[in-house]
Amino acid sequence: MTIETYIDSLVCYAMNHGLTQPEDHNVAVNKLLEILHLDSYTPSQEPVVEDLEEILAGILDYACEKGLCQDNVVERDLFDTKVMGALTPMPREVIAKFRELYKQSPQAATDWYYRFSCDTDYIRRYRIKKDMRWKFPCEYGNLDITINLSKPEKDPKAIAAAKNAPQSSYPKCQLCSENEGYAGRLNHPARQNHRIIPITVDGADWRLQYSPYVYYNEHCIVFNNTHTPMKIDRAAFRKLLDFVTLFPHYFVGSNADLPIVGGSILSHEHFQGGHYTFAMEEAPIAQAVTFRGFEDVKAGIVKWPMSVLRITGPDASRLVELADKILTCWRSYSHPEAMILAETEGEPHNTITPIARRRGSDYELDLVLRNNLTTEEHPLGLYHPHADKHHIKKENIGLIEVMGLAVLPSRLKGELQDLAVAIVEGKDLEADPVLSKHAPWVAELKEKYTFTAENALDLLLQETGRVFSQVLEDAGVYKNTPDGLQNFLKFVDTVNA
Repeated sequence: MTIETYIDSLVCYAMNHGLTQPEDHNVAVNKLLEILHLDSYTPSQEPVVEDLEEILAGILDYACEKGLCQDNVVERDLFDTKVMGALTPMPREVIAKFRELYKQSPQAATDWYYRFSCDTDYIRRYRIKKDMRWKFPCEYGNLDITINLSKPEKDPKAIAAAKNAPQSSYPKCQLCSENEGYAGRLNHPARQNHRIIPITVDGADWRLQYSPYVYYNEHCIVFNNTHTPMKIDRAAFRKLLDFVTLFPHYFVGSNADLPIVGGSILSHEHFQGGHYTFAMEEAPIAQAVTFRGFEDVKAGIVKWPMSVLRITGPDASRLVELADKILTCWRSYSHPEAMILAETEGEPHNTITPIARRRGSDYELDLVLRNNLTTEEHPLGLYHPHADKHHIKKENIGLIEVMGLAVLPSRLKGELQDLAVAIVEGKDLEADPVLSKHAPWVAELKEKYTFTAENALDLLLQETGRVFSQVLEDAGVYKNTPDGLQNFLKFVDTVNA
């Protein structure tokens, strides 16, 4: 296949998906010729290629062959983003289209914007499809389990090159709006095909975009246009509820604002949302409670492995008032017998992971109580995945996991497949440097199941889901036991005091 065929195919793709118009044809071709250092062009006589992944792979192979790009994941991603950026409409056009559709309905606007973000290859659909996804039914509902394969692993040479690359403070972080159209570098992703929607949240200048990795349907990121640190406070509750007023078909939540229990980017205020129903949303109330002075707000403890207070009502301002009261009380709350300490040596430990949604005409806030205390036995966090689960999940339990979706590392795909074979063949797992970390787990499973070549992998996938449910239980400050419920109600009584 000639490079002209790939050029023609990409321009045709851009027109078919509304990125360019027929009137733009010559300019689109010439932009691609410039990127590919081609001085001349003759339209191809070959049939166009329709698959975007195949088109870009052909262009990238040509670029690598001609020395325009190094043949590794990082540089190929930088180059194909530059290619797609040449065919992506300017922000003013995208914003105008979004606002026009928003007048029809918020969902019409987000439906188009999500599709657009995929069509520009900002969201690489062909990579997302590689993620492994399954459900694990348990007492808390149907948990979502994913093994993340859409974020490619860097090879050692790329990692070394990124480490040695010149440092830059521009953009300040990967969330800042200055990323829009940025060429990227070895240690920062390219974003020429990225377009951001300005929105007003609680009277302030915010931005809406999608996550390029899409852990669930229409996984969006809502961020402050000013680079300002994450903070859970009264204002955060107002912002969350205002967002679901603007986009009632979306949920939105915030990571907590403390290390260990917080998200990966605490330096820039942002939320995550989307068009998806998590198991947590479907979880029922296990114990109804009443907050004094807020009898008009429906409240209860959610049947969930983590410690969640759910408050619901038609008046968003009342939920803000109550949520702020609960947060203020929780920040300073200690119950040493229950291993809850508000602070140690001046370091605060208590915060909340909040999630907002609409229930018909009602507003709803789930307030997940978090604590980042560390102990000798649990140096990574008492309310964090415990060491016996680290072979499956060691990373922080952030907003997405809190709601019942496990984002597990890519290593697990190969490890679970190899583990299934090793179990059936009776291999010594302790002798395997990669699989040995799973040996105690497998020993327990062998007492429970008879493994065969036909069922081994399926059983491991289901039991991986079970481990995730146990990880969430580890992260719960109050356990789902009679004592745990009693201690939880003591905190509610404190709020009511």
